[in-house]
Amino acid sequence: MQQDCIFCNIVSGKISSAIVHQDDQCIAIRDINPQAPTHILVLPKDHIPTLNDLTPQQVPVISHLAQVAIGLAHKEGIASKGYRVAINCGEEGGQAVAHLHLHLIGGRNLSGSLG
Repeated sequence: MQQDCIFCNIVSGKISSAIVHQDDQCIAIRDINPQAPTHILVLPKDHIPTLNDLTPQQVPVISHLAQVAIGLAHKEGIASKGYRVAINCGEEGGQAVAHLHLHLIGGRNLSGSLG
């Protein structure tokens, strides 16, 4: 845990958030600045700053985050029409918080905006 990391503080319960899923490996929360009707962030409980910092031992966490996102897409009712899953990496990649996280975005037509 990084004390100055907002996501670590959410994981630890120091900061409240709209949690939609939680298990022993990750937590999923609603984005506070949603880009679509459904915009959920799925983040590992362990602090991993960026995708570039993922060690070979931590690679299975990406699979787990993806599986959680798939389950949430079904739960949110966006799986059948389609959705986007994205991981931003680094400042120029659009990563705003230095804690690895996956964006689950859907609930509107997203075509044309990342083809």
